[in-house]
Amino acid sequence: MNKKEFAKRRQRLIELMGENSIAVLPSAPIANRNRDVDYPYRADSNFHYLSGFDEPESVIVIIPGRPHGEYILFCRERDLSKEIWDGYRAGQEGAVETFGADDSYPITDLDDILPGLLEGKEKVFYTMGNVPSFDPRIVAWLQHLRGASRQGLQSPSEIIELDHSLNELRLYKSSAEISAMRTAAEISCQAHIRAMQFSQVGKWEYQVEAEIIHEFMKHDCRSPAYPSIVGGGENGCILHYIENNHRMKNNDLLLIDAGAEYDYYAADITRTFPINGKFTPSQKALYNVVLDAQKAAIAEVKPGNHWNQAHEAAVRVLTAGLLELGLLSGDLESLIEQEKYRDFYMHRTGHWLGMDVHDVGDYKVGGEWRLLEAGMVLTVEPGLYIRNPDNIAKKWHFIGIRIEDDVLVTKTGNEVLTAAAPKEVDEIEALMAEAQAAR
Repeated sequence: MNKKEFAKRRQRLIELMGENSIAVLPSAPIANRNRDVDYPYRADSNFHYLSGFDEPESVIVIIPGRPHGEYILFCRERDLSKEIWDGYRAGQEGAVETFGADDSYPITDLDDILPGLLEGKEKVFYTMGNVPSFDPRIVAWLQHLRGASRQGLQSPSEIIELDHSLNELRLYKSSAEISAMRTAAEISCQAHIRAMQFSQVGKWEYQVEAEIIHEFMKHDCRSPAYPSIVGGGENGCILHYIENNHRMKNNDLLLIDAGAEYDYYAADITRTFPINGKFTPSQKALYNVVLDAQKAAIAEVKPGNHWNQAHEAAVRVLTAGLLELGLLSGDLESLIEQEKYRDFYMHRTGHWLGMDVHDVGDYKVGGEWRLLEAGMVLTVEPGLYIRNPDNIAKKWHFIGIRIEDDVLVTKTGNEVLTAAAPKEVDEIEALMAEAQAAR
């Protein structure tokens, strides 16, 4: 992303804020992993969305109509002795020249400067609880201003949730954001293909995960967008399985839910395939039910349809398939109404996707399901998970299947960003047979 993209985002926020207001957004704190080791630093998504600035110990302040510039960035000063240990800092000069701030001050001066910026404003846009350690400072500054009211100082009378405005902005992706998401999707598709080509009986789940991460990093994705799920056999029936430490067995399926993060934007793909390269008849029958459900759901992703229509379509196809295969019995409409499918399909069909894998944005507006609009991106991910119920034939036991794609809502319909990852039975089997022949 370039400086113009971030400037456009700040301008849209300024328009939402209105006059006589101020927005304050602190960066995410450094998170300790253990003792003297920290997790690799990743800026808060909202912070990066507005600034592109990725250093800790920084605060964004936006003041609509400020004569000397509406965007102020507090950050660490340049310090060559510390930079030797921990890496380069932008400093005040870099904050202005590289990251487009109108003004920049040392983060150590925040307590001296920010109360004066708050003075006289009617509204403060800030989100309590996002950075709990910062909340007391906001409270203290406001209390100081209220205590000085006898001296003629005016304090803000209203604190407005900043996240609400940013969530709405982030829900609609710009062309630059869509480009980044396409890249994340392309890299993730290649990683899933690589995983299919590598997988074979006797390998360990973590070895497959290593192939996926290798493909991510080879293409400048230094991190997955979320911990990768690589579950063989019954592990594929655990929705958030991340141990990835079992040896893969013959005649089992392997469920992989993995996506790369590219330039702060996530992909999220799930593919399920036979470890030995060939679906059993039972696996194939269930797989095609899930695939048909996903196709029906994707067809409902278009402008004017509401958020839940994709889920409703998936539920209908899944329930009909379970009924046809004998895993459910009764009347289709009654089974759907009574949610009998939830024994085998216990999650919803998708979520928003963007800078966060479960991205921001309301699913209902005014109590009604939100209508889809161009620029929104969501996942479509139906599944079936057959544990080991006593009243179900053994041929179905421990089959876990999920198929997930990333779908962009366009002006005329949708675009499946992750279509390059094979999901038809014959495509998967042909790809794996070719890989096995080449070994």
